Amino acid sequence: MDQITTSMTKYMKDHPKLKYIFFGGKGGVGKTVMAGAAAIWAAKQGKKTLLASTNPVHSLSNLFGQDVFGKAVNVCDEKLCYAFEIDTHDTIERSKNEIREKINWFLRFADLSTKADEFVESATMNPAFEESAMFENMTDIMFKDEYDFYVFDTAPTANARRLLGMSKVYSLWVEKMLKSRDEATSLREALSFSKKKEKDPLMDYLLSFRERMAKAQSLLTDDNLTAFFFATLPEALPIAVITRFINWFYEFGIPVGGVLVNGIIQKDQVAEGAAEFVHNRVKMQDEHMATIWNVFGDRVRSVVPLFETEIKGTEMLNRLMGQMFV
Repeated sequence: MDQITTSMTKYMKDHPKLKYIFFGGKGGVGKTVMAGAAAIWAAKQGKKTLLASTNPVHSLSNLFGQDVFGKAVNVCDEKLCYAFEIDTHDTIERSKNEIREKINWFLRFADLSTKADEFVESATMNPAFEESAMFENMTDIMFKDEYDFYVFDTAPTANARRLLGMSKVYSLWVEKMLKSRDEATSLREALSFSKKKEKDPLMDYLLSFRERMAKAQSLLTDDNLTAFFFATLPEALPIAVITRFINWFYEFGIPVGGVLVNGIIQKDQVAEGAAEFVHNRVKMQDEHMATIWNVFGDRVRSVVPLFETEIKGTEMLNRLMGQMFV
C-alpha cells in the first residue's frame, strides 16, 4: 500500500459527531502546526473551535504571532477560531492549595498536630504532578463545553499518553481510596462512644472525583467524540516512537484517528543538479515512507510537503490546512 484510503477530510466526514481531537508525536515533528491547521479547518466548517495547548512548553503564541497565554484569543482572522495556552504555573499553584486544604482537614480529623506543608511538598514534587494538574485543567475545558470543537496540542507522545491515560489510572486509584476511606470511617464509628454520624468531606470529595473521572474516561474513550492523531516526519526516530506508543493508546481505550506525515520533499522540485545532500534526503524519505505505509497502512490520513519556509502565521497555516485536508 502506498496511498491514502481514508483522508483527514473523509475521516472527519465519517465521524460527524467528533468533538475532541488530539495531536501528538515525537518532539519537533510538527504536531503544533498541524493542530493549528486543524483548528482553522474546523472553524471554517462553521464550528466554534478552541485550540488548547497541554504542552508545558507552549508554542501557540509564536505560531500565531499573538499572545494566547492564559486566555482564549481569536486567531488567524477566523471569527470562530480561538487559541489558548494553559497557564501551567497557575494550575499547579491552585492544585497545591487544594491539596493543602485537604491535608489540613485530614490532620484535624485525625487529631494530628503535624503541619501540612511537608506533606504538600511531598505530594507535589513527584514527576507526574504537573501532568496531573494539566489533566485537571484539560478536563475543566472539556466539561465547560463552551465550544463546538476542541483541538488539543499535546506534549511529546510519552507525556500525552500519560496525560490521557490518567482518567483510567485515577479511576483505579479513587476506587482503592474509597474502599480505604469506607473502612476507616466504619472503624472510627465503631470505636466512637456517641455513635453519631459525622459529615465526611474527604469521602464527599472522593465520590465527586470518581464521578468526574468517569465522565472524563467516557469522553476520552468514545470513538464518536474523540480521536488522537500522530504526527511524524519520514525519519526513523519519530516513526519508531509512534510505532511503540500507538498500541498503548489502544490499551487505554483512546481512539486513534490516524497518522499524518509531515515534511515530504517534492521530487518534481528537485533538479538533477541539486546538491547531493538533497538527493540523499529524498532517497532516505522514500525508504522511510515505505516503512510508514507498511506499518501504518490505511491509518495514514495525510502526507504533507516540506514548505519553502517555516509554518507560522495565518497564510502558512492556511496553506498547510489545504494540504492536510484534501
